[in-house]
Amino acid sequence: MFLLLFILLVLPSPSLVMTSSPRAAALWRNRVSSINACQQMEAVGGGLTIRCSGLRLTQVPAGLSNQTTRLYLNKNLLSSLLAYSFSTLFLLDELDLSHNQLSSLEAGCFFGLASSLRYLDLSFNRLTTLDPAVLSGLQVLANLTQNPWHCDCRMQMSIPQLDVDQSSLEKVICQTSDLPNLGAVGLPLVVLVEDWDLCQSVRRTSEVVTMVTMFVWFSMLISYLFYYIQQNQAVARRHLEYLKFLESRDPFRPR
Repeated sequence: MFLLLFILLVLPSPSLVMTSSPRAAALWRNRVSSINACQQMEAVGGGLTIRCSGLRLTQVPAGLSNQTTRLYLNKNLLSSLLAYSFSTLFLLDELDLSHNQLSSLEAGCFFGLASSLRYLDLSFNRLTTLDPAVLSGLQVLANLTQNPWHCDCRMQMSIPQLDVDQSSLEKVICQTSDLPNLGAVGLPLVVLVEDWDLCQSVRRTSEVVTMVTMFVWFSMLISYLFYYIQQNQAVARRHLEYLKFLESRDPFRPR
């Protein structure tokens, strides 16, 4: 009897828990329901295969088993990945994030996967740049196709720092570039890097723009000086003519 009274006094009532943070409770219910909607099956070689495809998820479900070896989150509405999104999945071998709306990958979002992950699918998203801090330590075969990659100096600098399989980078096609007039758009990034030094080209372009700007400014300055001199000459000429006119009308001037 005394034990029952003690439990009732110590534990908060369910109503208080639910009403203290309704937003947090609703978020927890949504995440729990999303993991319940995923299909789970045991893999042949052990571990679990979890499919959460096409569920319109906006975030990675909570409560994923640490026995997961294959995780399919494709065809959802993920727009970003936060740090430590998969940190408990130490056995994860394959991760499919294709056909989402990913435009932002926070550094550390793949933390904990360096020793296990072998295949990463990021195709059909909205990624524009490869950040070494995001893919740090990942020696994976990555599908990076169908993203609006922007090939610039920063992208070129990041390539040597990536541990991903080099064949993955061959499929990074430049959708936009800092060198659009040189035919860079539509080329694989690795080909572009081999043929051009993006950083040097950008610096050279900047230098040309600076020189052209200085030339235009200098030309305008010279033009203004000529105009100023001509105007002064015209004013001086009119002033002299006026003085001569006054002298000609001076009645006291000896004739």
